[in-house]
Amino acid sequence: MHDALAAVAFPRRHWLATAAAGFGAVAFKALAAEDAAGTTRPPHFPARAKRVVFLCMDGGPSHVDSFDHKPALVRRAGEAIGRGRVPTAKLLAPLWEFRRRGASGLWISDLFPEIAGHADKLCLVNSMRTDVPNHPPAFLQMHTGVSTAVRPSLGAWVSYGLGSENANLPGFVTISPPPANGGPANYGSAFLPASHQATKIGGAGGRFARFGGDEEGVSNIANPRLSRQEQRSQIDFIQSLNRRAADVTGEAAAVEGLIASHEMAFRMQDTLPDALDVTAESPATAALYGLGDETSADFARQCLMARRLLERGVRFVEVCHGGWDQHRALRADHGRHARAVDRPIAGLLADLDARGMLADTLVVWGGEFGRTPYGQTEDGRDHNHQGFTTWFAGGGVKAGHVHGATDEFGMEAVESPVHVHDWHATILHLLGLDHTRLTFRHAGRDMRLTDTAGRVVEEIVA
Repeated sequence: MHDALAAVAFPRRHWLATAAAGFGAVAFKALAAEDAAGTTRPPHFPARAKRVVFLCMDGGPSHVDSFDHKPALVRRAGEAIGRGRVPTAKLLAPLWEFRRRGASGLWISDLFPEIAGHADKLCLVNSMRTDVPNHPPAFLQMHTGVSTAVRPSLGAWVSYGLGSENANLPGFVTISPPPANGGPANYGSAFLPASHQATKIGGAGGRFARFGGDEEGVSNIANPRLSRQEQRSQIDFIQSLNRRAADVTGEAAAVEGLIASHEMAFRMQDTLPDALDVTAESPATAALYGLGDETSADFARQCLMARRLLERGVRFVEVCHGGWDQHRALRADHGRHARAVDRPIAGLLADLDARGMLADTLVVWGGEFGRTPYGQTEDGRDHNHQGFTTWFAGGGVKAGHVHGATDEFGMEAVESPVHVHDWHATILHLLGLDHTRLTFRHAGRDMRLTDTAGRVVEEIVA
């Protein structure tokens, strides 16, 4: 039901829900039907958000050039501080001017002027931390909670915990995921039932054809050899064999999962192309996202697809934009990437708000780490995993708010640090899921997204 529309859905084996905060223990039977796409499951407690859109900036956007205002970098630019891999590294002033934005007065630079117009919707987390300063493990940890093993993606955990609200669409979709930095491991389900892995739309780089063109964004969504009636007959025959196998072997749950997966794939042929058809949008909406601008058109299309999927019941949508790794040519390349995403993201925020969806849609923006306050060159920065920025909007977070802080240069998180485990725990919390209770029995232990750590950052919850 995913890339080749043939993923096998295995049954839920365990959901540990211990008694806590007035909620009794809940036992979920190991039935494949529970894992069928379209099944909605209740959260652990009342949720603030129903769905998530993760705007993933692959490569490490510079927080000190965008959302983390550091006047000391301007005053002391050029001073050698001897940090990191460059002993004679010199402080590099922000390449874009910071200004106070909106009634909240959030400091946001001119790198993102359109997003800055929505400052009063944003909740900046300026004290992020992760464990590794290299792209593949950091990117993997941002998505799965660990940097050295294959674990379920954040989106897979959300799909597993809450299910999808549309029986004809998957619970988790990823748009233009990068092939590097872990590739499919970043949107896979690992040991969770396969029905919770992402349906992948498009390839890396943000360039894929519109539906109705020569190519489609999802592999094998249409069958060129069989008519719909012939496909239905074929599936019915295969399903009869599956049910006979279940009777003989007694493995009913696993086979029922496979049956559900085949049925889902069949239904997606009708539903998914329509959901992704951005040509159905009004000219005003297309303009809002920047669809007519060559610079932003690709990412605008992806953001519009994301909104159309979310409003149809998909629980978690990730939209990726790569290329933010500027060790040199920072001004030119960060500027180019920002122009590609700035208007589409601002359009998405405005559109969700106008449709009444922002209140219960959690918008998440960020990359796997940030960049150093010192320059590798006069126009480039190194990786920085010790302090960087992500932001949230909607979905029950404080609006026009800043949480935490890095030091005077933006090198390390020194006030209210937020580890990636805390970040995950908070996203789950806003969806009504307790990260310590959302578990799956695997390899002799109860696995969870946050491993053995993580705390909810209550300070950003509205």
